[in-house]
Amino acid sequence: MKLRPRYGEVDQMGYVYHANYLSYCHQARTELLRKLDLNDKYLEDMNIMMPVISFNIDYKKPAHYDELISITTTIKDLPKTRFYFEFLISNEEGQILCKANSTLVFVNKESRQPKLIPEFIASKLQSNFKHEKEFSLL
Repeated sequence: MKLRPRYGEVDQMGYVYHANYLSYCHQARTELLRKLDLNDKYLEDMNIMMPVISFNIDYKKPAHYDELISITTTIKDLPKTRFYFEFLISNEEGQILCKANSTLVFVNKESRQPKLIPEFIASKLQSNFKHEKEFSLL
């Protein structure tokens, strides 16, 4: 996914404020799942929610207002109960701005109890995995 940070996302130093990277990664994850026909509305209609239970980020270099950045989202392994995502954010010159990862868990929408990956999600993921090892989207 590509985006340009907006003026309001930049701090007094001229850098994208650190908390905005979380939002960028969330948006990139949502777009990846949308491309797999697993958008949030569809999942909720199927009684599935996926809350984030952890998010880690390692900042390397700041992004700036209106700089075109790319977020590559990768799913390395087919999930069981926890769904792991990796993110690589880079600028137009190919410089790495940050690396991040997040962990989500499948839960029943009504009971909020964790559950194994639903079969319909597993089959959509399996049909899109490269060499059965990972799936990523730029």
